Amino acid sequence: MSSRRSRQRQSTTRIADEQIDELLSKLQALLPEARQRSHDRLNNASAARVLQETCNYIRGLHDEVDGLSERLSELLAATDDRAQAAIISSLLK
Repeated sequence: MSSRRSRQRQSTTRIADEQIDELLSKLQALLPEARQRSHDRLNNASAARVLQETCNYIRGLHDEVDGLSERLSELLAATDDRAQAAIISSLLK
């Protein structure tokens, strides 16, 4: 491979790495537990940690939404005022 191609590939990789670092920093800033560490420079280990924490956080949010949806369904079913329950249901859709 020519030296020129090698330099082009490296500069492209460097840009991609910088973009990945920037995106990981933005992602880290969105995670409640990781906000305090957002000033740290990301390395491969911390990048993996941010991604793992993100997956765990999203799973937790899904579980919370499922629980709230189930609870809301129970409350709507227990509501004596069917008209009010219908209005609330239509607002949530």
